[in-house]
Amino acid sequence: MKVLLRSDISGVGKKGDIVDVAKGFARNFLFPTGSALVASGGIEAQAASMRKSRALRDAQDKESAQTVAGVLSAGTVTITARAGAEGRLFGSVTATDIAEAVQSQTGAVLDRRKIQLAEPLKAVGTHVVPVRLHTDVEAELTVEVVAEA
Repeated sequence: MKVLLRSDISGVGKKGDIVDVAKGFARNFLFPTGSALVASGGIEAQAASMRKSRALRDAQDKESAQTVAGVLSAGTVTITARAGAEGRLFGSVTATDIAEAVQSQTGAVLDRRKIQLAEPLKAVGTHVVPVRLHTDVEAELTVEVVAEA
């Protein structure tokens, strides 16, 4: 059954796409939730306008992500934490801590889920942390962890 998607559905398609799905999936999930419409003859113009608005929104998101990437790559974010004599932290610096420090020091709002931190930082020093701001935009953030005096 051909349907026009009204929202992004993981594994099926994006808003404005006309896709072929099983009748039961359409009747039992897509139509009751308002996520899709039956793809009749005159729906092609509506699908085109949905795809156009999606492309415009994606372009704006990518542009703002590139601006934030420039801000992040240009400077260093400093985080103060309690540490022992050997430079090991008593706790750790997490993605949430980094996001809060970025917002307070640069003014750029950064979602903690976009910070690609394999494991929390547990040592004093300079660390390079990758940040995925958009599907096409990645930046490297320099985080300097210093011991509390």
